Amino acid sequence: MGKMKVGIIGCGKICDIYFKNATKYDVFEIVACADLDMERALAKAEEYGIPKPCTVEQLLNDSEIQLVINLTIPRAHAEICLKSLEAGKHVYVEKPLAVTREEGRSILSLAASKGLLVGSSPDTFLGGGIQTCIKLMNEGKIGTPIAATAFMMSKGHEGWHPSPEFYYQKGGGPMFDMGPYYLTALIALLGPIRRVTGSTSMAFAERTITSQPKAGSIIKVEVPTHVAGLIDFHNGAIGTIITSFDIFGGGANLPRIEIYGTEGTLSVPDPNSFGGVVKLKYKNVKEAIEVELTHGFDKNSRGIGVADMAAAILSGRPHRANGELAYHVLEAMHGFHDASLDGKHYMMESTCRKPEPLPLGLTEQTIY
Repeated sequence: MGKMKVGIIGCGKICDIYFKNATKYDVFEIVACADLDMERALAKAEEYGIPKPCTVEQLLNDSEIQLVINLTIPRAHAEICLKSLEAGKHVYVEKPLAVTREEGRSILSLAASKGLLVGSSPDTFLGGGIQTCIKLMNEGKIGTPIAATAFMMSKGHEGWHPSPEFYYQKGGGPMFDMGPYYLTALIALLGPIRRVTGSTSMAFAERTITSQPKAGSIIKVEVPTHVAGLIDFHNGAIGTIITSFDIFGGGANLPRIEIYGTEGTLSVPDPNSFGGVVKLKYKNVKEAIEVELTHGFDKNSRGIGVADMAAAILSGRPHRANGELAYHVLEAMHGFHDASLDGKHYMMESTCRKPEPLPLGLTEQTIY
């Protein structure tokens, strides 16, 4: 099948796992990296043996590069995606797809007009944990899905992240930061969303950074930091989701995700991970049983979405972590906030395919 030539734009904190994992996959190789800070690009190129450290413009003008991995901060996602597409390159972007729905639609529209593909993280739903859950549900183990819950409770990022400001600026907040993991997993399990409603709040107008190197700096909070939402799926199931940066020491006893059906309950592992514990509780049985994972990619496999996309481009099949799914998630996240402001349900305008499950027995060398 050959290998796609890939370039990374954005050499910040998240890039390391992409560089490390890229060497596992037969279907693509990273040949260039770029950053606004050329020193960072040079450092990452030296660390990981990348042959072409370069500026963003040089990377986009490089005819060898077929696909761009966009690892910039959220407010730059749309700009870099659009520039990559204009340069004739497929693009895979870190979550979220864009900050606004208008930007997201522009990305998809431009890609379609040029016959190019858009992919987006998270690709954690392709990991062994959630793929095992999808298999169990497809086999009818919990019957007809009735409801789902999803909880992401934290105290925010100012205590550990070196540059946490953007988490509290436009495009940030707990829903836009972590919601993509939870919503993507829920859609992979239950299918697309029909409508949402929500309530939002901001507990603190300012945050003090306690992590290095910016300890003591003050962040002005621009976005809601507690978001509670209700989701009506097209299949009839009703979901409840809470994402928060305002919870100190709480949430430990809440499930990450649970799916409730007519025949039982499925405990889904952390959607920010690839593996984890899967538990199944049948009705009329007291104890849940732990289910052995049926799929691989149960360690940190970030980059599997890029590999699946590269294989799809080369073989002509659809890819799973695709732009339509990412846009559907983006619209839902805005929908929670809109519903809170407007005091009514938000009806989804977009839809997406429920991603095809991964076949059994795949390895990094057989992702096609």
